[in-house]
Amino acid sequence: MKLGNLKNVKGSNKNRKRIGRGQGSGQGVTAGRGDKGQHARSGSRRRPSFEGGQMPLQRRLPKHGFVNPNKIVYQVVNLKDFARLEKTEDITPEVLKAAGLIKSSKKPVKLLGDGDFDKKVNVKVHSISQSAREKIEKSGGMVTLL
Repeated sequence: MKLGNLKNVKGSNKNRKRIGRGQGSGQGVTAGRGDKGQHARSGSRRRPSFEGGQMPLQRRLPKHGFVNPNKIVYQVVNLKDFARLEKTEDITPEVLKAAGLIKSSKKPVKLLGDGDFDKKVNVKVHSISQSAREKIEKSGGMVTLL
């Protein structure tokens, strides 16, 4: 046996169905579209999710879970990030925004205690972790919640 002598197994290659090419093709006249109706016409196209008027799968399946519309999403800042600030007496969301530590001064900010910070600062944020509060007050600073 040589590669040049190989042939396909009988029945493995079928001819393409040539629809709408006359009666002799076996697919003439209606070309496999049935008789009359919306989908027999040209330009007709079904949406991928259309099930012939049956209740679609997307609407039949149960929906799980709950999305809280009142969830508060904080912008997180760590104490180690304060090293990037030039002005360190009063730290507010506006100062953090100017330094590029948060994206918006209108959204709430939470301060976390990762890293060390030993300067005396007055911090005004919406929320703060216990460790961050202890580190700031230990260095002589003050925390105010907005």
